[in-house]
Amino acid sequence: MSSIKDQVIAIIAEQAVLEPEDVTMDSTLESLGIDSLGLVESIFAIEEAFDITVPFNANNPQDSDFDISSVESIIAGIERLKAEQG
Repeated sequence: MSSIKDQVIAIIAEQAVLEPEDVTMDSTLESLGIDSLGLVESIFAIEEAFDITVPFNANNPQDSDFDISSVESIIAGIERLKAEQG
């Protein structure tokens, strides 16, 4: 089974139509060319892949408890959600 990091990078790369090796930990979704629709699709894909609910409000992303500022922060948020779930 691949790590959370590998799975998240694969999901984000798919949304950005990039190869996983083109996605770095400090990449932002914006720098990868992911728009607001792509962001919502990425969140749905992450929720499905990890069987979690991401506390993210697409209408007010800055008001969310989930940090989407970089790939690294997204991975950290998912790891935290998985830990709370377990």
